[in-house]
Amino acid sequence: MIITTEEYGSAYQKGYTRTTRLLVSHGMSWDGAQEMAQAAWVRGWERRGQLRETSMVAPWINTIALNMYRTDLRREPFLQEVPDVPAPPERHLAAIDVQLIMQVCREKDRFVLQRYYLDECGTQEIAVTQGLTEAAVRIRLLRARRGLARALNAVSRPATGYAPALERQA
Repeated sequence: MIITTEEYGSAYQKGYTRTTRLLVSHGMSWDGAQEMAQAAWVRGWERRGQLRETSMVAPWINTIALNMYRTDLRREPFLQEVPDVPAPPERHLAAIDVQLIMQVCREKDRFVLQRYYLDECGTQEIAVTQGLTEAAVRIRLLRARRGLARALNAVSRPATGYAPALERQA
């Protein structure tokens, strides 16, 4: 016995939302579930002659919808786009470099370098706080930079067993 148009329409009114919710509960988006539910109800209408018991329309359509969903899952690989959310590092990498550099230099040079480069103080201001002349601060900065360059070159250069001529003179 084939289900009548009125019976199928009544079942559709009651069951469409449930079919959509069923698909959503299996992982589909709401919009995708609505489309899939609609397609399942259309397929049910086309094959209504296969329905054995007219009171089981909704469970039959839900089975059709789940089978359509599973077929779609098998057809397309499951790839989910992950949004790129830029996040700053917890600690700035330049701060780590500065910390390592400051560990290499001598303590009195460290103070002058920190005040001049990190605190952005001028040589005159550093001279006043240290009780030095401005020329002495500039000389100390020059020596500190040269010492740092030698220390960093020694750390970054692989051991070769020989020292260049300029380093032997220093």
